[in-house]
Amino acid sequence: MPRRSIAEVLTGAVVLLVAAGFLAYAVAHSGRSTASGYPLHAQFDHIDGLGPGSDVRIAGVKVGSVTGTHLDPKTYFAIVDLTVRDDVKLPKDSSAEITSESLLGGKFLALVPGGDETMLKPGQAITITQGSISLEQLLGKFIFSVTSLKPNASGGDAGGSGTGGAGSGGAGNGGAASGGAGSGGTGLPPLSPAK
Repeated sequence: MPRRSIAEVLTGAVVLLVAAGFLAYAVAHSGRSTASGYPLHAQFDHIDGLGPGSDVRIAGVKVGSVTGTHLDPKTYFAIVDLTVRDDVKLPKDSSAEITSESLLGGKFLALVPGGDETMLKPGQAITITQGSISLEQLLGKFIFSVTSLKPNASGGDAGGSGTGGAGSGGAGNGGAASGGAGSGGTGLPPLSPAK
C-alpha cells in the first residue's frame, strides 16, 4: 500500500512538471514580452483588427510590435503606438500600412522605408499611412455594383425591342397607304401595254 501511494505521488509530480514546462514555453513564445526598442506613433483612419501585441514588420520580418492604440478626440483618427528595434533606423519619409497575413489571418503593421537621409527619432510620427481595408466593405460594394448593373442591362434590351416594334409599325402603315393608293387607282382607265 505505501508503495502504491509513492508511485501515485511521483506520477502526479511528473505531470505537474510537464505542465509547468508547457506553460513556460507558451509564455516565452507568445510574442507578448516586454517591448524593446525606440517608440514611434502613426495616425490611421481605420485600424480594424490591429491591437497591442500585433507585429510590426519590414519586408515580412518582425522588427517591433504595437504597444497601444487610442482615439484622438479632436480628429477622431486612431493613434497607434509602436516600437521598432534599436538597430533598425527608419528614414523620415517611411510609410506604414495595416495589412493582413491572409484572407482570414490577423492584421499587422507593415513599414516601408523611404529614401530620405534624415532618420526618425524616438517619439516622432510616421506621417504617410494607409488604414485597414475591410473585406466586408469590399464584398458589399462588389455585390451592390453587380446588382445595380442588372436592371440597367434589361432596361436597355427592352428599349431596343420597343424601337424595333415602332419601325415595323411604320412599315406596316406605309404598306396600308400604298394599298389605299392602289384601290383609288381602279377608277382610272387601264393602261394599254406598250407595243
